[in-house]
Amino acid sequence: MKAWYAVYSKAQEEVWARNNLEERGIEAYLPRYRKRRFHARRLDFHPAPLFPRYLFVRADLAAGQRPRIVTAPGVSYLVSFGDRAPSLADSIIEEIQGREGPDGLVRLGSEEGFRRGEKVRVRDGAFCEKVGIFDSIADDRRVFILLDLMGRKVRVKLASDVLSGAT
Repeated sequence: MKAWYAVYSKAQEEVWARNNLEERGIEAYLPRYRKRRFHARRLDFHPAPLFPRYLFVRADLAAGQRPRIVTAPGVSYLVSFGDRAPSLADSIIEEIQGREGPDGLVRLGSEEGFRRGEKVRVRDGAFCEKVGIFDSIADDRRVFILLDLMGRKVRVKLASDVLSGAT
């Protein structure tokens, strides 16, 4: 019976591993998101793995597909504990796929929720209940907001899940 399994790839070779697995007839899924980066003094965005070095395969290991997975170029190993590779619930993969936009990239929490200049409230942590202005998204599921501290605007990096809209 087919199930989802995690595969650990070689560094920076997730896409190559996925392509090689698919050429071997193995269903592979590599969730990616829109990563922000500065390059040549310019800000741009490019697709990057949501889980660096990890991808998922849907296979029937009992039917002998394990060797085709672990010998694929770009694959380091099938994530396992001893001889046993734990399967993932279909609902986990469906949840990730459900967050994909039309471009096939996973949308992270605040990417759709707040716009630059929008007022936000911090719900937890050292700045709990402070109201600030949403500035931008960092590439590691954190956001930048501007808080009025000691009479001036200070740019603060916070986890995106501690923010809510300010009313």
